[in-house]
Amino acid sequence: MDLYMVVTDVRHGTILHTVRTTPIQVAPSWLVGQTRGRGRRLRDEGLLTDSACSGERSQPTHRNGEPMKLPVVIHRARLGADEFRVVRPAQPLTRAVLIDHDRHLDAYLDQDAARSIAGLWMLAARSPRSLIHLPMRANHPPAREVPDDVGVQLDLVLLHHSLQFAPSHWKQVRGRLGPGRPQTVSLPEAEHDDVAVADYAARHYRENRDLFHQHLHAETLFMTGSTKVFREAARHFLDVARKGPGYVPVHPSYPHFCTELHSNDGILGDAREIHIEYFDQWNS
Repeated sequence: MDLYMVVTDVRHGTILHTVRTTPIQVAPSWLVGQTRGRGRRLRDEGLLTDSACSGERSQPTHRNGEPMKLPVVIHRARLGADEFRVVRPAQPLTRAVLIDHDRHLDAYLDQDAARSIAGLWMLAARSPRSLIHLPMRANHPPAREVPDDVGVQLDLVLLHHSLQFAPSHWKQVRGRLGPGRPQTVSLPEAEHDDVAVADYAARHYRENRDLFHQHLHAETLFMTGSTKVFREAARHFLDVARKGPGYVPVHPSYPHFCTELHSNDGILGDAREIHIEYFDQWNS
């Protein structure tokens, strides 16, 4: 019985080659060489990330089952004539840190935090009138040494560009938040692989407006974007949650599983790259 092996770009699902093989054959050397060459060309065209991450890069997988249930707390704060709706995770993201290294940012997460944060990015995609606040700046760093760990730890706020919130108001808004109202959000999109519908080539068109913009104020990074870009970027955190725990134990000499929001991805406007890495051991 003939089988066909499809070689794809692991990040974007682009089919590179299809070859006929048998259950005991392996990919021929010419195919490996051509695939690597195609990967270099894709990077040059801005369609494939060229990253320092050498951990496994894999596309998200479809998972059947119940929708993700995300417990959150909804706060409201009034500032003058304006009222702001702020959403926070109900459970503290204790094993998550965001570090500012001036030219780029690093996010270090365990599995639970990565999954929760993915849900919060999806929530930002469909909550254009809310500020999604991820308090992280007081958390302890991972137990394993991280490179250049002298950066400044930050909180994160996700907001839709249509809200037109001024980050200079954040410190006042944050100080006026009450206990809030608990709520559980259902996120069925977290269990479906819809990243394949993204038009990666269109991201690099001059007309593309689905871009992230960043501002820094009051020890908080503000990520402003569109519904589309928040939904697509959430897949990076889902990938860390799903693949990181299986990768690290079987690679003890280099337990490094990561992904990133990269400048070549076509989603960063006035924004720095964010390197996202899985860590399984944390300081208490």
